[in-house]
Amino acid sequence: MKIRRPRRPRQFRVADSAQQIVGGFLLAGPFVVTEEVWILAGSMSAIQAVLTVCVVSAIGYGALYTADTTRDPDVEQEVAGVPVRFISLLLVSFGSVLILALLFNAPTAFLDDVETRSAVTWITFKAVSVGSVFSIVGAATADSVFSK
Repeated sequence: MKIRRPRRPRQFRVADSAQQIVGGFLLAGPFVVTEEVWILAGSMSAIQAVLTVCVVSAIGYGALYTADTTRDPDVEQEVAGVPVRFISLLLVSFGSVLILALLFNAPTAFLDDVETRSAVTWITFKAVSVGSVFSIVGAATADSVFSK
């Protein structure tokens, strides 16, 4: 006998994104304004940045679909085979860190000795990837705890 696990509605609602945004911003803030994060980002290589993005994605997917056993990615709305909820989670996680970094003028504050605009952009990308490790935890937790 196979026990069916309860499934959540297939529809991804605006309220779900709002919950993710609250959680993402909540945990992103402290890391955007920490100088150590920007120093760390400046010393990271390209492969480390890409691997950090992969870790963020794995944490998000695991939090949504492995830790929360009532959610099934196979029954959710998809875009190109990827669940919309997961896409939203990634956008919120990276977006919340980037928005706060730009809002607080963190790249200018922490990277005043960097000479080229492309270098500032690259280090900002790496800092956003580091901050997103924490932001995705908050976003996924809020989505799982508050969704019905």
